[in-house]
Amino acid sequence: MVTANLTMLVSIIDDDFSVRRALRRLVASAGFSVETFASGREFLDSDSPGRSHCIVLDIHLGGLSGFDVQERLQKMGVQIPVIFITAHDDAATQERVNGSGAVAYLRKPFEEHALLDAIERAIGKGGFPLK
Repeated sequence: MVTANLTMLVSIIDDDFSVRRALRRLVASAGFSVETFASGREFLDSDSPGRSHCIVLDIHLGGLSGFDVQERLQKMGVQIPVIFITAHDDAATQERVNGSGAVAYLRKPFEEHALLDAIERAIGKGGFPLK
C-alpha cells in the first residue's frame, strides 16, 4: 500500500461538477493533493500535465474526449498513469480502453475503494496498465 502524501498530485478531469467535487473530496481525504478540471482542454492548457502523478479521466467529455486527452499527452511525451472512468460502458469503449495502456477502467457509479486502490496502484507501481 502506498503511503499517500500531499506531494503526490492526482488530477481529476470530468465535465460534471458534482462528480468532480465528490472525487476531489474522496481523493483528498486519502491524503493526496488534488486538482480538478472541467475539460480536457483546461487540463492540457495548465501546468498539471508535467506535475501530475496520476489522472482520473472521464472518457465522455465535451470537446476533447478522454481518449483524445491521453493521445495528446503521449504526443507531448508526457507519461502519466491514467484511470479511465465512464457512465457510458459498451464493448467498443472497453476494447479501446484495453488497448490504451490505462491503469484502470471504472464504470460509474463505482465504489470509493475501487478508485483509491487504482490510484495507489498507479502511483505505487509506476502505472502498470490493465492486463
